[in-house]
Amino acid sequence: MLSKTQIDNEIIEKIISDLESLKFGTIQITVHDYQITQIEKIEKHRFQLQKTQDSKKHAN
Repeated sequence: MLSKTQIDNEIIEKIISDLESLKFGTIQITVHDYQITQIEKIEKHRFQLQKTQDSKKHAN
């Protein structure tokens, strides 16, 4: 069992990899009894809305 201050290199590499590949979003690390038990990566993709002819008519 790892001590409170040791983190497995595989976990550290996974966190770094997720951070490097994330442009917008969240990485959540779950810890139980001093150990990382789960890593969640939520990635967001944002798109610009294109104005249509109908929306231009309603704006005036």
